[in-house]
Amino acid sequence: MSEPSDPLMLLSYGATDVGRRREINEDAFMRDDQLGLWVVADGMGGHAAGEVASQEAIDTVYGMVKRGKAELRPNDVPDERTLASASRLLEGAVQAATYMVYAIGEMDKGKTGMGTTITAMMSLNGFVVTAQVGDSRIYQIRDTCVTQLTEDHTLVAWQIKQGFITAEEAKHSRHKNVITRAVGNRDYVQVDTGVIELQLGDQYLLCSDGLHGYLRTEEIPGIAASGGQDSVERFIDLANARGGKDNITAILVEVS
Repeated sequence: MSEPSDPLMLLSYGATDVGRRREINEDAFMRDDQLGLWVVADGMGGHAAGEVASQEAIDTVYGMVKRGKAELRPNDVPDERTLASASRLLEGAVQAATYMVYAIGEMDKGKTGMGTTITAMMSLNGFVVTAQVGDSRIYQIRDTCVTQLTEDHTLVAWQIKQGFITAEEAKHSRHKNVITRAVGNRDYVQVDTGVIELQLGDQYLLCSDGLHGYLRTEEIPGIAASGGQDSVERFIDLANARGGKDNITAILVEVS
């Protein structure tokens, strides 16, 4: 396999905000453009446990990817086998985070039952691999077309998928905040993974539900159009202007 003559560059911008109703920010995020890893985590558990869960999970994912990614030969054009290995690496990193957060909760009874969402994206020379647990999201913006790349692991998302309720009914459901998968409340979790081939001009928005809960899909391209940190701040300002009931986190990754 040979190196591409004109490799794509991925640059990211990010921010998190406590919002207007919460006293503690239980969200956490990390972005490392050089390594090619971007993660959003939305912690839960209260009594400072949520912020512990989200940060510990991110630290664990980051450490595993940093150690393991070099073995994937990231400067080569990846084949199917390499992309499968990349998916296993990111999935394994999330599983390691699950065990770490669970173990901390077992050792400290004040943190028992804490957990976090994990939404992660890792680049591999022209591709990105995604890993998903919970209800944070990744959106792809390509030629003003928006695609949600991740599936929410929530009760209402499952009810919609099974045809028990409509998307409109879900907006008013009492169960819309019930998460069916999380990192840390058990010692194992099922992780969704995906592989996407990048195109020049793509943008990828990783965000917690404190943003996407207020955001209409058709609004995303317009807000992302200005690009950079300005777009990130505009996303956060929108969520706060519409209520800011939760912590708000956004990462915008741009392909150039």
